[in-house]
Amino acid sequence: MWNQVTVLIKKEMTLEWRQKYALNGILLYVVSAVFITYLSVQGALSIPTWNALYWIIILFSAVNAVAKSFVQEHQGRQLYYYMIASPEAIIVSKIIYNTLLTLVLALLGYLVFSVILGNPVEDQGLFIVNLALGAIGFSACLTMVSGIASKAGNNATLMAILSFPIIIPILLMAISISKNAIDGLDRGVSYDKLITLLAINAIVTAVAYILFPYIWRS
Repeated sequence: MWNQVTVLIKKEMTLEWRQKYALNGILLYVVSAVFITYLSVQGALSIPTWNALYWIIILFSAVNAVAKSFVQEHQGRQLYYYMIASPEAIIVSKIIYNTLLTLVLALLGYLVFSVILGNPVEDQGLFIVNLALGAIGFSACLTMVSGIASKAGNNATLMAILSFPIIIPILLMAISISKNAIDGLDRGVSYDKLITLLAINAIVTAVAYILFPYIWRS
């Protein structure tokens, strides 16, 4: 299966490279959102607001990036995938690729935030680990929901409704851990929350892996 996953990830990267306008549009969204925030607050941004705005911008960037996972796959291409790859390989490759893409967006957002709005984070290591777990959670959740929505005519409203109950716990947990990293608290305070976030990611990924073959066959 992993050979299929590797080939499918390379395919995703090739398509993304050919259609640079999609990725460039998302990158432009991240940079402009941060810059507009800076102009609105004139640089006077409280730390809790900095933290919340960062994760909200990353969430919407992830939604824009991941929502097209199955939208761009027309029926002919899906039939072709059905013949050459297992559904498990398809969903795993989508989750891995979307995680990498979301991680790039999150790191870029962090860099832009740091340059334009300042960097109040005391514990950089904990913040980066939390950022990676948040990217995995967003990607797994949105990829699974995007696959379900694709079978309902790529209904954007359905995707928003289905992803909301899963995304909110991930978002709240990520914001809470980030606050601890910003305040420079002892890492032991965040271990329980990190384990909880990791468990949510594992559950969502496992559910996507188990359910996607049934969705794919329909």
